[in-house]
Amino acid sequence: MLTRTCALIDLAEGIRRNRGPLSERWQLVHEEFLRWAARPQLREHLRDHLRLLSPLQAAVVASRSRETTTHFAWCLLDEPADSFSFWLHEYKPQRDWRQGYADSVHNHRYHFCTTILRGGYVHERYDAELDQQAEMINSAVLNRRQICETGQSGMLLASEFHRIPTAADSTMTFLVKSRPVNGWSLSYDPTTRMSHRHVPVETRLGELTEKI
Repeated sequence: MLTRTCALIDLAEGIRRNRGPLSERWQLVHEEFLRWAARPQLREHLRDHLRLLSPLQAAVVASRSRETTTHFAWCLLDEPADSFSFWLHEYKPQRDWRQGYADSVHNHRYHFCTTILRGGYVHERYDAELDQQAEMINSAVLNRRQICETGQSGMLLASEFHRIPTAADSTMTFLVKSRPVNGWSLSYDPTTRMSHRHVPVETRLGELTEKI
């Protein structure tokens, strides 16, 4: 899907040069990502990539993308042979957010690196206490709060918990995600102290037959 003139091919090839399971070597991906994200006119490169998509390529991007309660997640690259994928996150205006996704304390099933293309958000990291089965969050304590602006980059591992309580309108980020390293993710509402376990629907297909 990527063309030789596309800036994304540079990042993809750089990541592919890292041998071994990327989920165990994510710091190396982060270093490659930081070099790539620092290039001038990154937004223009990504804009050109989207403009040059053929109708078929655009349809593939749309079919792999999804809407969440706080943002649109656009999948730019997800090749089965790769142990990573590329995404654009387009945050909704704050007034359109529905509670329970980015604004909850949560982790992810995957590691990721991200850079802010435009706008910005408040980013909070938490120390979470899990139950013995690591299936629920018993409590979460704020560890660090930071205002992140355009051009800033960061990394988060699947074992780490964070929250984005607010984001500027028109905020957009670019992400590199690993393949899932956990079977589920967890979220926690600091107000109600309720925890939830999130299992992706595609992994539950085997259970469907038994439930009919």
